[in-house]
Amino acid sequence: MAATDRFDAIVIGSGVSGGWAAKELTEKGLRVLMVDRGRMVEHGEDYPFDGKPAYEIPARDKMPAALAKSDYFALNGWVSPSTQPFFINDRLNPYDYDAPNKFNWVRPSVVGGKSLTWGRWSFRWAPTDFEANKREGIGVDWPIRYEDVAPWYSYVEKYIGVSGGRENLDYLPDSEFMPPFPMNVAETWLKGRLESEFPGRKLINARLSNITEDKPEQNRTRCQKRAQCHRGCSFGAYFSTQAVTLPAARATGRLTLRSDTWVTNLEYDPAKKRVTGVRMVDANTGRAEVVEARMVFLCASAMSSMHILLNSRPAGSQRSWFHSNGALGSAVMDHIFRVGVSGDIPGMTDLVEYGRRPGGVYVPRFRNLVSEDLPFRRGYGYQGGASRQPAMVEGFGAAMKHGMREYGPWRFSMGAFGECLPYDDNRVMLNFDKTDRFGTPLLRFDVTFRDNEIRMMDDALEQGKLMLQRAGLTNVTGGRGKHVPGEAIHEMGGARMGRDPGSSVLNGWNQAHDAPNLFVTDGAQMASVSCVNPSLTFMALTARAADHAVKQMRAGMI
Repeated sequence: MAATDRFDAIVIGSGVSGGWAAKELTEKGLRVLMVDRGRMVEHGEDYPFDGKPAYEIPARDKMPAALAKSDYFALNGWVSPSTQPFFINDRLNPYDYDAPNKFNWVRPSVVGGKSLTWGRWSFRWAPTDFEANKREGIGVDWPIRYEDVAPWYSYVEKYIGVSGGRENLDYLPDSEFMPPFPMNVAETWLKGRLESEFPGRKLINARLSNITEDKPEQNRTRCQKRAQCHRGCSFGAYFSTQAVTLPAARATGRLTLRSDTWVTNLEYDPAKKRVTGVRMVDANTGRAEVVEARMVFLCASAMSSMHILLNSRPAGSQRSWFHSNGALGSAVMDHIFRVGVSGDIPGMTDLVEYGRRPGGVYVPRFRNLVSEDLPFRRGYGYQGGASRQPAMVEGFGAAMKHGMREYGPWRFSMGAFGECLPYDDNRVMLNFDKTDRFGTPLLRFDVTFRDNEIRMMDDALEQGKLMLQRAGLTNVTGGRGKHVPGEAIHEMGGARMGRDPGSSVLNGWNQAHDAPNLFVTDGAQMASVSCVNPSLTFMALTARAADHAVKQMRAGMI
């Protein structure tokens, strides 16, 4: 049935992109409906394990293996009892996980989405990131450049708060920073030695959306260094929809929010080339309806957005309205990782670190910034930190108790994140032989990492161990796990931006070529992935697209 309410815009999804879309559109005067499949989580009220020690959390916050294998198998280590309420049950809400090429699809199931549980590392892309596809003849050329996004990076950073240090690096542009979380004594020692041994390589402060100064106008308090961000933060110290963008959108009085609402598809008028409405199902009652609006912002997270787009199709057809050029669903990407190195830092055993910072240090990309004779394209960076852990003591009685008050050596660990190239045949599609509880065909993945990415991680392992050894660490070890797409939780691609309507889904303003009143501003929009975390770029592009959309609407173009 059709709903009687009419909105200027519908925002599908409420994570980092959806929250920003709702904030920008309502603040610009639009009447907005924001829908999310997950249950409602109110800021400060619905964080059941915020501030609790391990002994007050079921199973001391260790996920029972049987539960993980039965209901949360795709999360593969990312879920614990304290975060389980924020994630989707894979058994009740399956995807086609029997596909030959495995993809571990990590999905939230709450309003706020992954903004409640994300890692908060916040980087700008470099100019070279937007130019690489064209320069190398890979994928499609980005229709925008760094200069198009730079003012929107600044706009978003000033609002959400990003802590970090200025470095003046061409390949990792500075943000509008709050003061960084200082390096500890071991990291400072390592920085000097590593940069001396490897001229041109850097070890810098983490860049995080954890604020180090209060934001009283947003009712947010600076980070308390509890390292419990993934449980939800009642202080509002890190960016989440609940703490930052949702209050702003609500304050306008122009936001309607519907939780527990699954979007199955977009309604489309092929004659007018417009999205006319959104079909949604109440998850509790099963009641379906179509809600109309002048425009739609699709921000459900990349693969969920792809699910909706692929299922938006004529009756009796298996081909989406938005698949006219064959590009929809192609060039799906994720960062490759699972490479780690670590070692002991000598000395400083009279010192320990006070508090638990939300992040440590970063080694920015240093490969393929200039012409190099390497067996792979693009590059990688490392995220890591140094710490001292309590000594492992065996025995009984007073000797054991006194021994447990001691600490082991300083140990530094870091893991690599590498860029995956945009391969056209890394695809998602619908499996029409299997449906979910709402009758929607399941999403099926055919996504793999290729030789380029594997060789890149070979290099990351070798170089990581070499850097720590030459910097003077001892007991240096390194290893790698199985590289499975999806596990970095940086899903991107499928509805890429491009200059050519014949090879892309969106234009340079995030508008669908087949429907100018449809904007896609989550990870699905990406034509490449850089090697840095993407969420800050999602937010900047969402704010930019919202500004353009409202101008287009007021000009009568939408």
